[in-house]
Amino acid sequence: MKLVSWNVNGLRAAVKKGFNDYFTAIDADIFCLQETKLQAGQIELDHGDTYFPYWNYAVKKGYSGTAVFTRVEPLSVRYGMEEDYEEEGRMLTLEFQHFYLINVYTPNARRDLLRLPYRLEWEERFRHYVMQLDQIKPVIICGDLNVAHQEIDLKNARSNIGNSGFTHEERGKMSLLLESGFIDTFRYFYPQRSDVYSWWSYMAKVRERNIGWRIDYFLASKRLAPCLVDAQIDVEIMGSDHCPVLLELDEQKLAQL
Repeated sequence: MKLVSWNVNGLRAAVKKGFNDYFTAIDADIFCLQETKLQAGQIELDHGDTYFPYWNYAVKKGYSGTAVFTRVEPLSVRYGMEEDYEEEGRMLTLEFQHFYLINVYTPNARRDLLRLPYRLEWEERFRHYVMQLDQIKPVIICGDLNVAHQEIDLKNARSNIGNSGFTHEERGKMSLLLESGFIDTFRYFYPQRSDVYSWWSYMAKVRERNIGWRIDYFLASKRLAPCLVDAQIDVEIMGSDHCPVLLELDEQKLAQL
């Protein structure tokens, strides 16, 4: 089973930059999007009858938003966290037979850190939500988590300490989530691999020089470890300031859990 997650930073713009070609070529079983930046009816994607589409739109136009396209129809779908609604369209939870999938676009603390208190409060609610689901069946979390966890996860760690996405508080919340029973799947397979990132600033030649951050993830409940086949980052794929991240699962082992 192949899962893909991509912050497209505006799906309509990404479509003009080759999104559909990548979507077709990668042939994912589940494809998750963050920062779709659109409302219902503003785009038509022709995937035939292959995928069940689920959208969570932000109330604010041109802002945030998430989507999931899945070949397997989920048992249930939740839009948001505690309730089936939240204004920024940041989460979709799909329940499948053997696991829950949470597609999430974590709030940014902002450059001036003005939104850091909200971000930290959101992180606490999110972890509580995830742990509740994990008591029922394993959980896979994917999306733009807006944090580089360790120094290996960004190019210029020392100069970015304390900056949005690399504050001690945000990194601590990620550590707490992982310590609660989750695997950072990329680091599971490649614990020492450096200079592999999923986001680059739009500033001139930053991506060309690979001055990036790894802030897009697939996390998985630890008991899914036997089912993990590989985790990759498609660094060559353009069309957004982020690139896609991938997770491959062994369906036979998944069914044996």
